[in-house]
Amino acid sequence: METNTVGSEAGFGRSPDKDGFFGRYGGKFLPPELEEPFAEIIEAYHRIANDLRFINELRMIRKTYQGRPTPVYHARTLSLKNGGAHIYLKREDLNHTGAHKINHCMGEGLLAKFMGKKKLIAETGAGQHGVALATAAAYFGLACEIHMGEVDIAKQQPNVLRMKLLGAKVVPVTFGLKTLKEAVDSAFQAYLADPQNSIYCIGSVVGPHPFPLLVRDFQKVVGIEAREQFQEMAGQLPDAICACVGGGSNAMGLFTAFLNDPAVGIYGVEPLGRGPGMGDHAATMSYGHEGIIHGFRCYLLQNEDGSPAPVYSCASGLDYPGVGPEHCFLKDAGRVSYVTCSDDECRDAFFQLCRCEGIIPAIESAHAVAFALKKAREMGRGAILVNLSGRGDKDMDYVLENWGSGE
Repeated sequence: METNTVGSEAGFGRSPDKDGFFGRYGGKFLPPELEEPFAEIIEAYHRIANDLRFINELRMIRKTYQGRPTPVYHARTLSLKNGGAHIYLKREDLNHTGAHKINHCMGEGLLAKFMGKKKLIAETGAGQHGVALATAAAYFGLACEIHMGEVDIAKQQPNVLRMKLLGAKVVPVTFGLKTLKEAVDSAFQAYLADPQNSIYCIGSVVGPHPFPLLVRDFQKVVGIEAREQFQEMAGQLPDAICACVGGGSNAMGLFTAFLNDPAVGIYGVEPLGRGPGMGDHAATMSYGHEGIIHGFRCYLLQNEDGSPAPVYSCASGLDYPGVGPEHCFLKDAGRVSYVTCSDDECRDAFFQLCRCEGIIPAIESAHAVAFALKKAREMGRGAILVNLSGRGDKDMDYVLENWGSGE
């Protein structure tokens, strides 16, 4: 956690209310048997959030183990090729384990240790959260169980192998669409079986209170660093910032530090996939309606009966029918604009970043890069800062099989 650097105007960047709501969204809709375990997590989190020993240990971990601070990089060649505003990248891909997920996983692992838990349980889509949590479990000497849909296991074999090498048990999820939503369902059931000895470490700013708050607070370091680094580099703030949005953890990590800078445009980039038809995308903020999923209220892609609709994205970390409740609040408040990026646009941006800058991004992150290319051309001048949330090692098999080598 870091000191909150944003103000209180319109509630931007503040904590949810005592019941876990950001305006209309969030909350804690749980079966009775989980009320007490979640109350324990809330109480423990608020205790350690003000404990100097915990804060100092987390800062030490970030500096000596994770490799923070990660740099802000001026993608000059990419900017010149696209002939518009200059594009800068917050290099979260340079974190240990290759993505922003380690920011909250080390915090969750430290929280579990503080609470005396013996096992970390989580879901994963692209596998980055699973790898990061398996890393945290190894670091803190805890058992780890990762639930992952069979579809994503097939797409993300490198991360599956990494989780196993780190000592985690990978549980294939074989029901439903066999992707991220079902992985969350499966992980919740595993946690429900033994909440006394385990803790469910949610992988994004989603789920019942306190996880949208807890994960955001652990991710705030991204925005705090980026704001200071960009000002040092350019002498001013960027004109716009953007990040991909599935559940929305990397985006909230970046956005929080800029929410009360009205001159900075903020953009969340959702996966349009193959197009706007039901089941062809996972653009929740663009096409969803208010609903409840996995114990919290948010915008939700729904079937006619209100159940979560099928979703799709080339990015396994973005194919979730819900979204973080604070994102929903920020959309309604008009502070953040939520836009879309298709698979084709993502693919083109992926190869451009590879060829222009020698950086292979995660497919999730390439969605944000794709929007930045369009926005930079539209702006004509100025600067746009992209959260490059992860690297693409995990995606190599999928890219080569489906997109080729880009030649």
